[in-house]
Amino acid sequence: MTRAMGAAMRRIHVGNALSAFGLGFTVPYLYVYVAQVRALGAVTAGLVLAVFAMAALVVLPFAGRAIVRRGPLPVLLAALVTAALGALSLGLAGSATTVLLSAAALGAGQAVMQPALATMIVDCSTARTRSRAFATQFFLQNLGLGVGGLIGGHLVDTTRVSSFTLLFAIEAAMFLVLVVVMVTVRMPHSPRIAEVPGRSGSVRGGWRQLLGNRAMVQLCVLGFVLFFACYGQFESGLSAYGVEAAGISTSALGSALAANTAVIVVAQFAVLRFVERRRRSRVIASVGLIWALAWGVAGCAGLGHGSREMATAAFISTYALFGLGEAMLSPTVAPLVADLAPAGMAGQYNSAFALVKQLALAVGPAVGGPMGASLHAPYIVTFLLFSLGISVLALRLGRHLTDVQDKPALANSRVVAGSGASAEPMAAQA
Repeated sequence: MTRAMGAAMRRIHVGNALSAFGLGFTVPYLYVYVAQVRALGAVTAGLVLAVFAMAALVVLPFAGRAIVRRGPLPVLLAALVTAALGALSLGLAGSATTVLLSAAALGAGQAVMQPALATMIVDCSTARTRSRAFATQFFLQNLGLGVGGLIGGHLVDTTRVSSFTLLFAIEAAMFLVLVVVMVTVRMPHSPRIAEVPGRSGSVRGGWRQLLGNRAMVQLCVLGFVLFFACYGQFESGLSAYGVEAAGISTSALGSALAANTAVIVVAQFAVLRFVERRRRSRVIASVGLIWALAWGVAGCAGLGHGSREMATAAFISTYALFGLGEAMLSPTVAPLVADLAPAGMAGQYNSAFALVKQLALAVGPAVGGPMGASLHAPYIVTFLLFSLGISVLALRLGRHLTDVQDKPALANSRVVAGSGASAEPMAAQA
């Protein structure tokens, strides 16, 4: 990596940390703020969460086109300004209409940040350094969310609206600081869709090409199941199951989430050394097995007959096991999306995968919440089977990947051996 690319990557990582730090101030308290502090009720609070998801689903297809045509940096700056305005207005909003409009702006800005930052990481990395770059991004995101949430918890006071306004103002300020940091980034030149030899300027053609890439389509299906069976359950079905079936206290729920973050922060780079030289498809398959074990432990917590202390310990262990799987995925899935993308199309592929993620995060709570609250045994069995399905889908995906896409270390070893093979893998053939 050149010195310029290294400097750009450092600023991108600072940006990831700042955005996560800002989000950490408000994400845990959004429901309480809308429903109780602003006295708008549970229905409006639920609509706010739905608006976040809907805004993301609306803007992400257009975000991919914009990144391909204009580059990730201008798109990121526009998203940051939109998110800052949404956060500040949400902190000042007093009616249901203004709250929902503010949430739409904040949700749209947050959604577009993800593929824009991911594409910047792709442009500033190589196949050799990409896994470590995405692992660092995931580490900093979790660290920023954890620290932001911890500080926000000490600032918030449910009896004072001004304390929540302060939280949203801090979040908006972090986005604007990030604008200043990103303006200083000097991105290396990467081809845009009109510059790629043999390609027309039609972005619709890019979507057709993406849907014709069998490996990418299978990765999107796998990604949906990953996010549906894990992330989509954290704050909905699994927490409802813990309270209703296992008798977990709200403080224990906080401890479980803290354990999840702690495992990611502590284990991320140790796990990275383990997965870097292994086949990506097999790493993802092993995550499915780890998460199946996590759901089994959750079953023991809620369906067993042990003490409340044992149930709490098992429930916290469930979140810790999920964290271990997340740490294995961060240097695996996002780099694979990048390696499947043809030259100039990383933004489109990152946006498509982000869209799949948002769909899973929208459907996951809707399905898992009611099941976790009332259908305890079916809930555990269902998501244990989904986790095993992850392993099956991952192994099937491996059959459609080239050797270098599945195991990037092969490209590095070929270069060292003087074979003349490129370190950047080719896009998968449909």
